[in-house]
Amino acid sequence: MQRLYDFLRRHPTAVDSFWAVVLLMVAGIGEVSTGDYEHRGPRAVAMLVVLALATAVALRRRAPEQMLLLVAATGVVQLISGVGVMAADFAMLVVIYTVAASSVTWARRFALVGGLLAAPLAQLRWPNAASVFGNILFAGFAMVPFALAWVMGDSIRTRRAYYAEVEERAARLEKEREAQAKVAVAAERARIARELHDVVAHNVSVMVVQADGAAYVLDTAPDQAKQALETISGTGRQALAEMRRLLGVLRTGEQQEAGEYVPQPDVEQIDELVEQVRDSGIPIDFKIEGTPRPLPSGVELTAYRIVQEALTNTRKHGGPNAGASVRIVYFDDGLGLLVEDDGKGAPHELYEDGGADGAGHGLIGMRERVGMVGGTLDAGPRPGGGFRISALLPLKPAH
Repeated sequence: MQRLYDFLRRHPTAVDSFWAVVLLMVAGIGEVSTGDYEHRGPRAVAMLVVLALATAVALRRRAPEQMLLLVAATGVVQLISGVGVMAADFAMLVVIYTVAASSVTWARRFALVGGLLAAPLAQLRWPNAASVFGNILFAGFAMVPFALAWVMGDSIRTRRAYYAEVEERAARLEKEREAQAKVAVAAERARIARELHDVVAHNVSVMVVQADGAAYVLDTAPDQAKQALETISGTGRQALAEMRRLLGVLRTGEQQEAGEYVPQPDVEQIDELVEQVRDSGIPIDFKIEGTPRPLPSGVELTAYRIVQEALTNTRKHGGPNAGASVRIVYFDDGLGLLVEDDGKGAPHELYEDGGADGAGHGLIGMRERVGMVGGTLDAGPRPGGGFRISALLPLKPAH
């Protein structure tokens, strides 16, 4: 049954042609069987009218405007030739419905006006009552089917337009959701990449420095070598914990127990970060100015990562005798960060051109993090040597 329904929907002209043949047979038999040809007009004209109306039904969806004009011309021929109302005139209702449902504005208006005039004109040509009031009453009743056909067609047209608009809106919303999903995925990938860079770069650099130191004093100072190995072990565990937290973000389809991953680092943990870097052999002057207070989580994480990346760069590019200073300033409407070192500083291309041969991503990540919270970042060499990173993080969300 469904196949038959799909076939009929794919071949509307064939369906209309079938009903046109039925209408042609019914109307043709009616015209042949009647004997009052003087009242009904010439038989040849009557048969031509039936054929024209059947043709209009067959082609009503293929050429609705043209069939409307054909029906109107056929009605005029009926009035002039005296061919009275017949069964084939049902085609006028069908064509009016079709035009009201799918045609252009002028055709719909023409169909409405023509349909409403058809009944009064027929009543004037072939009156059915002896009195004027009776003819008017008959004409009024005869106008109802034409008005109903037009109203039904216009209702179908409005419903189709509404459904088309709903489908278009749904398709547009689906495209917007896909675009937003792609943007969200790209942003999440960038965030995870920054986190991975910060975790790996900082902790691995500490482990490398400690491993080099342990190898250097392994024979001459076993206690220092043991301490360095303990630092490497602690740093590795910390890196592993943060890596597990980041990997947990990627497990979107799994249920995670509370406390399974370590929390995001914050400003309070900068003190531990500084102590860790001091243990690796770099002297650091660390000061906090203002009154410490809770900050938005995004600002907390951004501040920690900036200090972490700055100290990592000091360890990588500052040289063997480099020292650093870290200043954290609590303002009324923001948090200020200042990290300086007196080493030889990073190569120029790392902080200007985004890195050479894949390097320099730390400063790019810093700028992205600061931009996400609506802050400002200034990074570059100091006038007397070394490197300087200054950031201001507002406490209000970026708009």
